[in-house]
Amino acid sequence: MNNETYTPEEVAKLLKISKYTVYELVKRGELNSYRIGNKVRVEKEDLEAFIQGKKGATAHPVQPLSHPRTMLLRLAGSHDFLVEHLVQYLSKSSHTLSLQVSYIGSLEGIMMLHRGFTDMAAVHLLDPASGDYNVPFIERLFIHEPIRVIRLATRNQGFIVASGNPKRILEWNDLIRKDIQFINRQKGSGTRFLLDHHLSKHQISPQDITGYEKEEWNHFATASAIGRGAADVTLGIESAAVKMGLSFIPLAQERFDLIVRLTSENTEAWEAFYTLLVSEDFRESLHSSEMDGYDFSHLGEMVYEKN
Repeated sequence: MNNETYTPEEVAKLLKISKYTVYELVKRGELNSYRIGNKVRVEKEDLEAFIQGKKGATAHPVQPLSHPRTMLLRLAGSHDFLVEHLVQYLSKSSHTLSLQVSYIGSLEGIMMLHRGFTDMAAVHLLDPASGDYNVPFIERLFIHEPIRVIRLATRNQGFIVASGNPKRILEWNDLIRKDIQFINRQKGSGTRFLLDHHLSKHQISPQDITGYEKEEWNHFATASAIGRGAADVTLGIESAAVKMGLSFIPLAQERFDLIVRLTSENTEAWEAFYTLLVSEDFRESLHSSEMDGYDFSHLGEMVYEKN
């Protein structure tokens, strides 16, 4: 395996573009990347695939008639095991539909949808004013665009701690204990929204939490920090705790939704995607996929629509 990686600055030099253009390509999901802390890295294979994709888009605008046309849907937003499972299921079940995913957080996912850089956004954003999830943000941002909100699941959020919870971390006020090291999710993530809402509700200052400023970009990364002893507690989903053999203290149930912005270009692909999403075969695959803390009973329900 070739593990050579580049910084955004190195990619910019190789492509003879500005580093800000590189960040925008990453943000839009056109250039695959990963993060180490707050640092963006691009693998050599992903950069080569991006370059070849651009060449292919110029040289072969129309696919040969002998091959079925592949429809592409772009999805940006929250990192989630359901979305990971969906991508894997789709790659095995459909030869005409492809899903391009960017795990950039709920808020960034909605903003990419608002700017037209993605077709769907996977989000779990709590609106403190109403206590509702996702829809209040949609109503404020999308005034004229046709939008649908499709329920994916409800998920258990809570404290992820070492197996057996040796430090007896049970409630929000435990986060300010001097013997507790916290690790956070990045700004704009739904988990960060939930955390900051409860800190405000309990009148807890972030400055009093050791490790509040230390951020990771997905549930696996924060759970891994707990598992290797780099931190004592994080806020995350139950499934991440179970997968890592850690203990979980439930604190909230949240609604995880798919926001869809329909256009003339993506309607056919969306209809094919939705048919797969609500199929019995996909539902059965979820029940055998070891995703603890999820409730899929309302999978596929339309909870909001604006034409």
